[in-house]
Amino acid sequence: MIHVVFQTADVSILQQAMELEPSLQGEVIEIKDDFAVGPINNIDTAEGWDARVNWWRSLLENSPYGVETAGSFDDRETVKTLIEKLDSDAAEDVWIWMGQNQHDVCGYYWLMPQLKAFQGRVMVLYLNNLPFINEKGQLFYPSCIHEILPKEAVKAKRLNRTITLSEFEVDPDEWKRLTEENAMVRILEGGKKIASKEESYYDAEILKNATNDWQKASRLLNNTLNRMKVKTGDVFLMGRLKSLIEAGRLEVNGDISKGWKDFEVKLFSATQLEIPTA
Repeated sequence: MIHVVFQTADVSILQQAMELEPSLQGEVIEIKDDFAVGPINNIDTAEGWDARVNWWRSLLENSPYGVETAGSFDDRETVKTLIEKLDSDAAEDVWIWMGQNQHDVCGYYWLMPQLKAFQGRVMVLYLNNLPFINEKGQLFYPSCIHEILPKEAVKAKRLNRTITLSEFEVDPDEWKRLTEENAMVRILEGGKKIASKEESYYDAEILKNATNDWQKASRLLNNTLNRMKVKTGDVFLMGRLKSLIEAGRLEVNGDISKGWKDFEVKLFSATQLEIPTA
């Protein structure tokens, strides 16, 4: 089989699981983009795709990753190669691994309509509100594939099921809805239900972790990432942090056109009244 994942850390978990369970042996393919944020309208066209890449480039400017990260991969080519492999080998199946998070589920919605011709050979393993055992032997509910141990990934193969013909008919309509709404933020509300949200959706989380004292923007970013319950990526979150500076919600000391560690931020006193207490 060919395994498909949506986050880089997932790749290693599956490779380690294969060492424990030979029946899982297969190539691991990663869909790299995070379709839970950013413009997705008309990304099935060259113009729409390029607009999305340029949006990522604007956020990646002065980031630790570099502007060149956007466009350094092309998920369309990844899927094209995947389809070629399925066409050339009728015995090959696809296993799509999904954690209970909007990153994976949005990636699933983007991917699966492109595999409709292979219905019956496309499987999904969705860790949807299911308990696993962590390294301390305790039960927990993972939101991402890479949060489970390799030996638990071996057990997770029992969740494998074929994507039904009905799902291939209905789920593409969900992706169409999301592209038409073209919100800048998409979150998972449970099951496979994705809701479109405003671009400022995560701003309250940033402000909640800001203080009246100066702190490195990178520290505020990390604190927010670690404490927020509904996760997003650091690049998008830093983009929102800079938008809060431009909107006068955060005061800045230093040059925001430089690196993330090269400027400090703190709350304006007027912002204090707007910080959620819980």
